Amino acid sequence: MYINSGYLHHSLLDFKDKSRPLVVGSCGTYRLIHQPKLPTYRPKGRIDYQLLYIAAGKGHFFLDGKEEIIEAGHMLLYKPREMQRYVYYGTDQTEVYWVHFTGNNVKNILKELHLFESGRTIQTGNSPDYHRLFRKMIQELQLARPHYEEYLSLLLQELFLLISRQCPEKSPQNRFLQKEMETATQFFNEHFTENICIEDYAASRHMSTCWFIRSFKRYNSLTPMQYILTLRITNAKTLLRTTTYSVSEISAIVGYDNPLYFSRLFKKQTGLAPSEFRNQAVPPDN
Repeated sequence: MYINSGYLHHSLLDFKDKSRPLVVGSCGTYRLIHQPKLPTYRPKGRIDYQLLYIAAGKGHFFLDGKEEIIEAGHMLLYKPREMQRYVYYGTDQTEVYWVHFTGNNVKNILKELHLFESGRTIQTGNSPDYHRLFRKMIQELQLARPHYEEYLSLLLQELFLLISRQCPEKSPQNRFLQKEMETATQFFNEHFTENICIEDYAASRHMSTCWFIRSFKRYNSLTPMQYILTLRITNAKTLLRTTTYSVSEISAIVGYDNPLYFSRLFKKQTGLAPSEFRNQAVPPDN
């Protein structure tokens, strides 16, 4: 399992701080690779807020006594003292970002931006900006440079603003759009290794191709083909790190019949050829 995290003042304890409007206590990411599952159970919750971002795969959450599967492209908020119970499975190739925060103005900030008004989860799409902000918060917590606490608050507020932009308004039309984009996202997550024709998919849902592409990008910050490419490259990275499959085999697994074309795409997206990425990701045996 890959883990990268940072904690305010290097303390692992959750805390409540009402002296400032918004305080980031910790931030991190983990990705299941070899571990079969990663369960969390906090019967009494925490005393701070926790925001989870499912960046890849899915999470199995127990909310109001029922299990709900939260797919990639969603965020989930736990308020203080709310029971937390969830599980990530290695077979889902789950990647999660999380941030814990507190402060005397958290309720007002979330209310003003209309975040999580209708429940614990919202569909935010997958955006490189989310990854950038989470990683930046982790780095600031780890380096603890001058004024980093104030900067962390600004980074988290920027994240809230980006999430707010992605949240659909509550009109019937936008609820329909959200459901369609969630359905499309789930379909691509499950079928990205296949030869997907965007025009055919849009037609099967009785949508014009241009309208579908434009709407999908609004909800995921990527076009459908960019989203599929990201899924393929992300899974190729995992296979290069964790298996001994050849580049040709990995190319076929993630959906490319031509390994040379796959290698060119991989290098364009990562800056490294697949073999170079594997050599850097896996340290040589001593």
